Amino acid sequence: MSLLLLLVVLTFSKCKKGSDAANPENPLTQTDTNLAAVTTTSGIKTLNVSKANSDGGFSYKVYEIPVSGDSGTGSTSTMKVFENGKELGPGHSNHADIRSIGKGRFSHWLNTVYISASDNTDPRTNGRTYTYSLDGSTNAVVKPPVTPPVTSPVESGAIIGYASVDGKTTGGIGGQTIAVSSYAALRDALALNAAAIIQVSGRITGTGYLNVKSNKTILGLKGSSLEGVGLLIYGTSNVIIRNMTIKNVVKYSNIVIKEGAHHVWVDHCDLSSDRNHGWDYYDGLLDVGNRSDYVTLSWNRLHDNHVPMLIGFGDQNTNDIGKLRVTVYKNYFYNVSERQPCTRFGYMHVFNNYMQNGSGYAVGVTMGATVRTDNNYFENQQYPIYTEFNSKPGFVSGATTNIYKNSGANRISTAASTWVPTYEYKSELIPAADVPAVVMAKAGATLTL
Repeated sequence: MSLLLLLVVLTFSKCKKGSDAANPENPLTQTDTNLAAVTTTSGIKTLNVSKANSDGGFSYKVYEIPVSGDSGTGSTSTMKVFENGKELGPGHSNHADIRSIGKGRFSHWLNTVYISASDNTDPRTNGRTYTYSLDGSTNAVVKPPVTPPVTSPVESGAIIGYASVDGKTTGGIGGQTIAVSSYAALRDALALNAAAIIQVSGRITGTGYLNVKSNKTILGLKGSSLEGVGLLIYGTSNVIIRNMTIKNVVKYSNIVIKEGAHHVWVDHCDLSSDRNHGWDYYDGLLDVGNRSDYVTLSWNRLHDNHVPMLIGFGDQNTNDIGKLRVTVYKNYFYNVSERQPCTRFGYMHVFNNYMQNGSGYAVGVTMGATVRTDNNYFENQQYPIYTEFNSKPGFVSGATTNIYKNSGANRISTAASTWVPTYEYKSELIPAADVPAVVMAKAGATLTL
């Protein structure tokens, strides 16, 4: 009898995968109607991740795959899963590893696929196409057609740069439009889990910062302002901030993008404090760090601040390596001290910006960061481009394309880089000589919304 009981226990334990012993539900017995819309088993098929359910951590599950995969009797699945045509893996992964590690791991378990995105984003909202084959097909470049998102009149203007790479930044498109004119209303709208387009009017005051959830568009209407309180994009994604005037945020930066936040576009904003207080009274104006990625910062006015823009928060943050891909274009920096911007570790593209009257360095490139400059206009800058500070320098390409007026010499201590971003931006690029007039006329909260 003891031997028989032991065999039963061993057989039952083999039916569990990873930490699934704590989640013994069988996907085949569920009444969930979130099904993958597939009926055939050959070739490349679409995985309908929009109807996936969270499995905890980085894991998401889609039910009713037409062919059963791995089970307690062994690994039989030949499924391959692709993200924008790139094969994910490893397959047959332990479910606990999919939840806790992710990074593209997946499992075809019975009639359910458990998947994680390559960068641990939510596959339901990251804008990527997920396909799969059940017969081992690898022709992943033949992807199903993708319907482009419906644009809205308030979302006019194309996104250039990293916010449109490896996914899309659409903000709150498809969600409700919410008009707010008070601190409480803005706080509550930003905290919604659903997509939303938030229209801000009037003068709103407060202290500290407000957390911005994913899939939000924040639009400042003409004459609006947010004073004393900043916006924090903390680990969320698909956020658009446009036409906002934000000023005098004490101890915090006006906008902070951090903790793995990605696909964020900050456009046509006016961000300021003052330089009458000490350097520690205000923080910066627009900062990106702590593993954040795929960010575009465009057509903003950043002024009257000592340290307006920082990409990468510390020399010790080596986990930023491979992240911090940021595009900075057609911004107007004036009456500032330094950081126009400064970056560590990442890949930053800086083009057509006007940096005027900085008392220190303009573009700082350190800790092995790689920066491409194109047709910027530096005026009255002590060191327009500077690599010789922090623990080690970074790398610069395109330094000869800029105009340096009444400025000191660049201090670049590394050999010239040849790096150029792969996205298309030449159609947006204007001659460096035209930058001051164009940027001063159009940057800032100048949209007529």
